[in-house]
Amino acid sequence: MSTDVREAAAHNNAQWCDAVCASHGLVGRIDAEAWSVPHRSPPWYPDAVTLRPGVAPEALLARIDAGAGASVKDSFADVDLSTYGFRVLFDAQWIHRPPTDPPAGPPLTPVTTPEGLAAWADAHGGGELFRPALLADPRIRVLARFDQRGAVVGGAVVSGDDPAGVSNLFSHTDDPDEIWHAIPVTLPGVPLVGYESAPDLPAAHRAGFLPAGPLRVWIR
Repeated sequence: MSTDVREAAAHNNAQWCDAVCASHGLVGRIDAEAWSVPHRSPPWYPDAVTLRPGVAPEALLARIDAGAGASVKDSFADVDLSTYGFRVLFDAQWIHRPPTDPPAGPPLTPVTTPEGLAAWADAHGGGELFRPALLADPRIRVLARFDQRGAVVGGAVVSGDDPAGVSNLFSHTDDPDEIWHAIPVTLPGVPLVGYESAPDLPAAHRAGFLPAGPLRVWIR
């Protein structure tokens, strides 16, 4: 897959990480090489995301608090941080879906209120990670699937527009593929990007998402 697609996916993911950090009062920095935040990011989010291949490790680590607990999303799986006290947390695959015809099915429902976000976050498992400030960001759409009683049984976050990034997908139904299929139904004609690791990659592939290259997350 072309470097352009991977760079677009990395930039999109960095913007989502920046929005999450901003909702926690953390100001990020972005340039041609990487996005980063100088203080520890919220749980499950990296302190830096590389935006092009071949970023120098020393320059990357100088941007962040590189002490215990620091994490880096190596978007091109080409930065070796093992000699700096880091280990690989996980490997994953960038994915993308061209704006082809969406599958049939109902779209997901936007979450628009703080109360709705709290219910969504509780079903997701992220709790206090997802703060109401995210709902005020026009780049971000929090999407939910409700059951007949009105309870949240699945959902995802979509951020950006061209491409739109898919993240935080979850399902509590017997058909986890359904949420993957519902994303392109909800955003017809929009190119989509994201990343997944096993065992969630097959469901993404069945929904028309294609592999776009490896990434790696390091942690100290």
